[in-house]
Amino acid sequence: MEDMAGCHRWQQKKRGKGSISKSRRHLLLHCLPSIASPTSLSLLPFPPPPPPLTDLLRVVSRRLVLATKTQSITTMATQEEECMGSVKAQLAKIFEASLKVTVPNEPDVEPLIAACTGKFGDYQCNNAMGLWSKIKGKGTQFRGPPAVGEAIKNNLPTSEMIESCSVAGPGFVNVVLSKNWMAKSIQKMLIEGIDTWAPMPPVKTAVVDFSSPNIAKEMHVGHLRSTIIGDTLARMLEFSKVKVLRRNHVGDWGTQFGMLIEFLFEKFPNFEDATETAIGDLQAFYKASKLRFDSDPAFKERAQQAVVRLQGGEEKYRRAWAQICEISRTEFHKVYQRLGVHLEEKGESFYNPYIPGVIEGLMKQGLVEESQGARVIFIEGVNIPLIVVKSDGGFNYASTDLAALWYRLNEEKAEWIIYVTDVGQQQHFDMVFKAAKRAGWLPQGDNSYPRASHVGFGLVLGEDGKRFRTRNTEVVRLVDLLDEAKSRSKAALIERGKGEQWTEEEIESTADAVGYGAVKYADLKNNRLTNYTFNFDQMLNDKGNTAVYLLYAHARICSIIRRSGKDIEELMNKGTLVLEHKDERDLGLHLLQFAEVVEEACTNLLPNVLCDYLYNLSEIFSKFYSNPECKVIGSDKETSRLLLCEATAVVMRKCFNLLGITPIYKI
Repeated sequence: MEDMAGCHRWQQKKRGKGSISKSRRHLLLHCLPSIASPTSLSLLPFPPPPPPLTDLLRVVSRRLVLATKTQSITTMATQEEECMGSVKAQLAKIFEASLKVTVPNEPDVEPLIAACTGKFGDYQCNNAMGLWSKIKGKGTQFRGPPAVGEAIKNNLPTSEMIESCSVAGPGFVNVVLSKNWMAKSIQKMLIEGIDTWAPMPPVKTAVVDFSSPNIAKEMHVGHLRSTIIGDTLARMLEFSKVKVLRRNHVGDWGTQFGMLIEFLFEKFPNFEDATETAIGDLQAFYKASKLRFDSDPAFKERAQQAVVRLQGGEEKYRRAWAQICEISRTEFHKVYQRLGVHLEEKGESFYNPYIPGVIEGLMKQGLVEESQGARVIFIEGVNIPLIVVKSDGGFNYASTDLAALWYRLNEEKAEWIIYVTDVGQQQHFDMVFKAAKRAGWLPQGDNSYPRASHVGFGLVLGEDGKRFRTRNTEVVRLVDLLDEAKSRSKAALIERGKGEQWTEEEIESTADAVGYGAVKYADLKNNRLTNYTFNFDQMLNDKGNTAVYLLYAHARICSIIRRSGKDIEELMNKGTLVLEHKDERDLGLHLLQFAEVVEEACTNLLPNVLCDYLYNLSEIFSKFYSNPECKVIGSDKETSRLLLCEATAVVMRKCFNLLGITPIYKI
């Protein structure tokens, strides 16, 4: 088969990278991929190899062909080129020029552009009513919002983007896009690559803090949402040319380690020989040590002393701590490898040395006060204070989070710090962020940068409507859940007769893609703030809004292109895409809206927006392909429609990539 490539903070804790012309040299350098080196090999799966040189040269060739083939014929060409990708952004540039002419005395008016849902156009400019409220009574020549809308329409500069404009209601300027421009834009994407449709957010560096399991505890279904949602947010930002620091803030520090270390010494006198196999089930090891801690006063005393020795830096205790952490990492890696997720670990222990200095700085600012023996920061509008030093002098989650936030802002120079944890921690993070604003680390406005955002999510429920657990009330181990998804997916393939048709490698890779993809998509398609019910039968269904249906839809499109027997690369460069039929145009419009959908999903930190777009794309393509008037293979429009098929497949693959799902190419 073709290559398939194409909460430590969870509630349990309550917090939880020859000669060549100058123009060609620039183009070649522009095409080369940036390859991030993993900084923590114990956590990171090895990155995929860079694309073969032939692929790079093919992209270069495409761009050179386009450079000689495409010439702008509009006065807005330069501006439109700058914001290529987002139709909304390109239209905003055009309407910005009109607004400056229409209301020259109202500077800095931001164009309000939205996609239309009615029959009057594709997009709409909604500035007229707002402008009217500003200019009425100032001796304006206009007599109401409709007149303002007419003026905005009449002052639009010439652009090949726009086929026609009309004004409706209280000054809404409806825009119908040019079919020729739409077709050229899609073909240009095919030649230059989908990355030219990436949005351009106003940040260069972001931290996404996600997954964050506890050392010495199994990753369970509760960590699933943080890991999947966080990975997708990181992927969308990376696609948008943002440098993303993927942080795994594991729970690797605290009083529980005294208990764990003493239990390790007791069970394994030569503790450095203790391995994952010897220790066995980490969860059971943790529970056994906790039981001993609670029932044996002498053991409890030794455990408390072990904490002091560990935090004092005693070598033996530090080695034991590192041993426990490494065994846990091995377990975590099994999950991350299955999910195709990579993170860099910077756990609680990393930030621990920074806490005293951060607290001292806050005290010098007069933000820290004494309260019942503890040191706290009072937050306006919140009944309870944020405790930063406990009454016994110890630090807590707030101490660590403030130190981590300070480090990310000052050392890593992040402009956007995103925390992906359950909704139960919303208040905690709100208080941390407000304390940071009081300290002047963050601006007061929520829409300014640098910015910190909490991405909350609901629970994973069982079919009984309660928190998803096994029959004996244990939480479900995440690695077991993922293996079950793959097993069911593989069984379905065998049932379809693929065991006789495909190689074992093909079956395994497809089962991976479908099984793991189904689990991810079933989570991501929901608004993250809601709870959702985990159901294998539903998520592995090949009908409806599921990953299986979408992966099969992509494979069918690839099959159409293969059955044509045409060289799609040659068609891209020599053929011409046209959008004459309504169903062709509808599909083309939806493809062109990809960039603004990714931008919306990024801005609002809502992966389900991208899932909705992907499912709708599949439905719109089905309508186009099933229409007899839009026959692809053997029609006089075959070349154009094959290009439209390829464009759909390209956008679907990018959606899959952003969602962390591996596409399949045959079924």
